[in-house]
Amino acid sequence: MDLISRIAAHFRDAIALHEQCQDTLAGPAAAAVDALVFALSNDGKILACGNGGSAADAQHFVAELVGRFERERLPLAAVTLSADTSILTAVGNDFGYDRIFSQQVNALGRPGDVLVAISTSGNSANVIEAIDAAHSRDVRVIALTGKGGGRIGAMLTEDDIHLCVPHDRTLRIQEIHMLLLHALCDGIDAQLLGDL
Repeated sequence: MDLISRIAAHFRDAIALHEQCQDTLAGPAAAAVDALVFALSNDGKILACGNGGSAADAQHFVAELVGRFERERLPLAAVTLSADTSILTAVGNDFGYDRIFSQQVNALGRPGDVLVAISTSGNSANVIEAIDAAHSRDVRVIALTGKGGGRIGAMLTEDDIHLCVPHDRTLRIQEIHMLLLHALCDGIDAQLLGDL
């Protein structure tokens, strides 16, 4: 396979997965928008976490909420749990890496808040610990996963929302996660600004 064919195959694979996810994830994503808007409209906040590329996605999502997505509006209450290096290194050193997010959920999470937990494998130990902490504090969970959902998919409650990308390749899952996060931002803005 030459390089052009290899690159073209990425486009074909991505297009096929986008079409599949349009059918399977639009409904759960709409439910996620409703949950996020409800939290924000009732003095709640959004906490977001993930590792590596998922940490970057969490940070990007929160930046769109605190700053703006596509239109001017008031800033929205959101915090990225993977961005504060002092907290991450202190908790990682003193308590272990698995607790870097759960410590923050326990410190910041309140009933009515929402945790957006991102893990392409569904098996990230520190994200699992964050979800456990969220459940103990009556914080609703929106989980973005792939690869069948992993351990995270199995631990979610009926009140949680699972956006599981039906694919096994990390890069494809991350592409859909970013699309979903942008769709959530757009849906939040549409509801808060009266477009729906």
